[in-house]
Amino acid sequence: MLYLSILIFLFVCIILFFTFKKIYIRTSTMAIVMAIGIVTQGVLLNYFGTQFFQHIFGKMLTIINLSLWFAFILSFVIALLDGRFKDIHYSNRINRFGIGTWVAGTSISGILFYKQFFHWGFISEMIAYINIVLWGIYLWVSVKTIIEISQTKSYRSVHGILLLTTVSTQSIVLLLNTVFKGFPVIFNLSLLIIGFSFYLVCVFFIIYRYVKSAWSIELDWNNTNCILHGALSISGIACLVTGIINIETIRWIWRAALIIFITVESIEVYRLFRRVKYYGFKNGIFIYDVTQWSRVFTFAMFYTFTALIHTHLFIGSFVINTILNLGIWVVMVLLMFELILSFRDVILTYKKSSREIGKENEVTSPF
Repeated sequence: MLYLSILIFLFVCIILFFTFKKIYIRTSTMAIVMAIGIVTQGVLLNYFGTQFFQHIFGKMLTIINLSLWFAFILSFVIALLDGRFKDIHYSNRINRFGIGTWVAGTSISGILFYKQFFHWGFISEMIAYINIVLWGIYLWVSVKTIIEISQTKSYRSVHGILLLTTVSTQSIVLLLNTVFKGFPVIFNLSLLIIGFSFYLVCVFFIIYRYVKSAWSIELDWNNTNCILHGALSISGIACLVTGIINIETIRWIWRAALIIFITVESIEVYRLFRRVKYYGFKNGIFIYDVTQWSRVFTFAMFYTFTALIHTHLFIGSFVINTILNLGIWVVMVLLMFELILSFRDVILTYKKSSREIGKENEVTSPF
């Protein structure tokens, strides 16, 4: 009850602060909730066990994440009420896919709430119903936008953000199978098929973009491309949770995720060196962008997938042990690095906005 009281208190403070300040955040900001959520529920839980999750540190991480989720949802509502929603979240065709973070972020929040406050499970059920509606709207927007991209042949601007269609769909599978016991097989199968279908279509678009267009790795390789393996990892976890896909198929999904992980992250390492050479050490590495949270999310998702399936994998123990024992610290370093960059950017932004406070009564968050 103490933790629930803390959560309610934080919610009230957030309502008052966001309503007074009128904070508008970027569309994909919910990726922060996704990242912290899967680190808590996936990485730390699988590494340290249930006792960690149920004790003070795990509960406080959950409360912080739920508070962030609520704050971001409130910001979207404020933007809608102020008539800024379309300009911020919908006008840019590719940016629309970022709404998928709202679905996935809400899914992980619903799961966390259900796991930590089981006796208040009806709230998680309400979150699930609301999220289904949000997912349906997002699906319609995504299909509409994919058709627009295809008709206008504007592949030049596509990147890994499109794969949030798969991530959001599979997150719905995880949420519904957590909150509702005995979820119907036909619905599970339908959602899995939708998720994998989106994956194939979006991967085709991304590959087409990089094959057909001239591009520079320093300027044109997007942070969100790591979702290429993250979307496959969450799909594999969804298959495991539903229990309707045979284990051999799931093994092949893991192998594919591993190969894509190695390929994409090798490109990322090369990109890192190129950016340092092109921009310098400071501007090449220590620049914050909300899309960087997708890297924390995808690394944590692959670790979680490996932790859940490792007993079923016929692969050298050295590979699995390296992923499970070293991977957690890689994820934690990425998380800490991203948090430092985030706080630094928030401080710089609010210092700047405080100097311009007389200009306009609003604060636009760097998130």
